[in-house]
Amino acid sequence: MSDIEATIAENIAKSLAEIPHPALPSGSNLYGSTKIFPDYQAEPGQSYLTLIHGIPHESSVSFVAILQATRALRKGFDSAIYFYGPGALGVMDTRGFPTTGDTAFPGEHNINNSLKTFIAEGGTVFVCRFGLSLHGLREEDVIEGVIPAHPLDVQDAVIHYARKGAIINSVYNL
Repeated sequence: MSDIEATIAENIAKSLAEIPHPALPSGSNLYGSTKIFPDYQAEPGQSYLTLIHGIPHESSVSFVAILQATRALRKGFDSAIYFYGPGALGVMDTRGFPTTGDTAFPGEHNINNSLKTFIAEGGTVFVCRFGLSLHGLREEDVIEGVIPAHPLDVQDAVIHYARKGAIINSVYNL
């Protein structure tokens, strides 16, 4: 072993010994658990609309927005999600490699599975047809239960839900 390789090996051993591992055993609390706000539930007739303009797997905003919409649904809100622009990629049921449905990496189907749960529990999912067309996506390939909508419906959906007094959550990423 050369002097440089010996020095590197010595430095690796020194670096590994500086901080004992695990610093905390599994199950250790790192953060407090006090919830600040009440666990609000929907009042009769309340709605929750989520707009998603985010590319699946490029950031967590689309996935987290689906989880929030599902939580609102479970709190009793009439909950809907509207995918538009690149967000339309999120409703595709043809995801997978090497064949549809195969999971090429952990979490590849998180969005698909979460949307299927959301729909099964009574949530409404819209997708903009123009958003589909921008990416060469076919309507017949969207997750079952997703409602294809006219491009002009994005704005009118926001107006509709705003007039109903809905909570509107809009997420956007590029």
